[in-house]
Amino acid sequence: MEKIFAVWKPKGPTSHDVVNEVRRAFGERRVGHAGTLDPLAEGVLVLGVGREATRKLGSIVKKEKEYVAKIKLGKESSTDDEEGEKTAFKNAVPPLPGEIKKVLESFIGETDQVPPVYSAVKVRGESAHRRIRRGEAVKMKSRRVKIAEIELLKYDWPYLIVRVVTGPGVYIRAVARDIGRRLGVGGFLSSLTRTRVGEFTKEKTISISDLP
Repeated sequence: MEKIFAVWKPKGPTSHDVVNEVRRAFGERRVGHAGTLDPLAEGVLVLGVGREATRKLGSIVKKEKEYVAKIKLGKESSTDDEEGEKTAFKNAVPPLPGEIKKVLESFIGETDQVPPVYSAVKVRGESAHRRIRRGEAVKMKSRRVKIAEIELLKYDWPYLIVRVVTGPGVYIRAVARDIGRRLGVGGFLSSLTRTRVGEFTKEKTISISDLP
């Protein structure tokens, strides 16, 4: 069997959990996905079943991805999302909508991004999050990434909701963190929905419960 399709990953399971569900559903060991979604995130997860299909995922990974992100300002998180230990910014002054839009515009184009320390990025041959959980000090190197679009959808202090269109390799947790820092108030990712991967939109997904 050779098949490429997309599911709507709910909050809770890891992307690897979904891969295992697909393996069981199709009785096929060779299953992969085109870009991880964290457990707290939901949205479009593109999967390949079979040898040729999983090979083709490499080109899908490079396609644009669209997200809707809810960011909480006024605090930072050790994991850059809801799961981490929070640190409040003292005397954080709520920014004006105009300030936020100006900061968002500064992200458009190619930019250097430091990935979250709790991530699968390899540091000396091993995932950064594994080293952190062993108590090691990890220094993440910045990477050149591209953000094609970023739009303010809603702002109600301390929350703001943005739509982001990215190239490959962008961590939205890091985008949330960096938006907070550029605003001078701190911030972390509160929730995330991936609405598109290339031509795969929500309308083209199936739910996990609809697997064979």
